[in-house]
Amino acid sequence: MIPGMSCSKIDPALHQTKKPDWIKVRLPSNPVFFSTKALVSDLKLHTVCESAQCPNRWECWSQGTATFMIAGERCTRACGFCAVSTAKPFPLEADEPQRVAEAVKRLKLKHVVITAVARDDVKDGGALHFAETIRAIRAVDSKIVIEVLTPDFNGKDDSLQIVLDAKPEIFNHNLETVERLTPLVRSRAKYRLSLAFLKRARELSPETVTKSGLMLGLGEKENEIFQSMDDLRESGVRVLTLGQYLRPTPQHLPVVEYVSPETFDLYGEIARNKGFDFVASGPLVRSSYHAADFNPVALRD
Repeated sequence: MIPGMSCSKIDPALHQTKKPDWIKVRLPSNPVFFSTKALVSDLKLHTVCESAQCPNRWECWSQGTATFMIAGERCTRACGFCAVSTAKPFPLEADEPQRVAEAVKRLKLKHVVITAVARDDVKDGGALHFAETIRAIRAVDSKIVIEVLTPDFNGKDDSLQIVLDAKPEIFNHNLETVERLTPLVRSRAKYRLSLAFLKRARELSPETVTKSGLMLGLGEKENEIFQSMDDLRESGVRVLTLGQYLRPTPQHLPVVEYVSPETFDLYGEIARNKGFDFVASGPLVRSSYHAADFNPVALRD
């Protein structure tokens, strides 16, 4: 049993129901938001922006950007923090990579983020579907910066290699939380496996920038956050995101703490001092939030 924690879940009585003033989400007013929403719907695509209830979707969509979620909207895992549905997935759609590429073309994106649900029902975990989507986007615009945010593929080297062979500029896999809380927060995922996965990505494709992220507010301790930063640096990760965990429904894990913006600023500075090349740290920061704010080419060795 994890000290101080329930053997099955974080005590829901710890949940902080009242959100602080700094957790504010603006409603959409920009017409670009609505045209982006219509385009995504027209091409029958899924976005993690909606499926994961991202608090920044109004802002990002108003800027004409979106993070596409391929391989369906049914996940084979049931992580305690995630709003994406857990159910038996439908078969992969062969034309989805082309539909994503068409959306990228119409939106005139210069930096696109591609993520996916966990597909443990597929032998390669959906790796080939990632690669085909990358190649379809490249056929539309060879200069576009492509970032992928993948599940762990159960640590399979061959699946990882398939994605890296398609040459995304940025390879992201989120650690999500500290080691002690991982069994409670991440269904089937393992802390050390994720670190090894990121390290292996760096070894297999040194020119690809690796990236990861942590959610705060689940009951982690400060020294555990710093240890996770050190572990990620040891694994060769160059880009880090730190954001506030927000409970999507009462059935999900409780918010134990709302971390202040000043503390996020401090953690961001500490992360930079630990050697991360780029850090985004703030209450509403998510993996793909303002992803185009940095140039991955400048971070390559």
